[in-house]
Amino acid sequence: MTSKLGKWSTGLFGCFGDCGTFCLTCWCPCITFGRIADIADKGSSCTGTLYVLLGSIGCNWLYSCTKRSSLRAQYNFPGSPFMDCCVHMFCESCALCQEYKELENRGFNMSKGISSPST
Repeated sequence: MTSKLGKWSTGLFGCFGDCGTFCLTCWCPCITFGRIADIADKGSSCTGTLYVLLGSIGCNWLYSCTKRSSLRAQYNFPGSPFMDCCVHMFCESCALCQEYKELENRGFNMSKGISSPST
């Protein structure tokens, strides 16, 4: 029996629909990423610093695509690790906005992270 594939609640280019998330991600992507990673890792990570360090050499997308893969597996979204990396390599801000909004739409209070209840 095959399980039903999930679907992202917003499109990849839906980042322009939420001005607050878009601005946060453009100016402080490490905060957006850290909040996503906190939930994806169930609170067991300290990732903002590593994200910034990798960003200093232009490789932050290598790390952020792993969190997209985690979310994709958790919510049974279609795709592959290769596609997750491509999305983050070519459109990091849009990918982070989409993931952030997905978690928010699933009931997480993104400013509180993993401690917030999900619906």
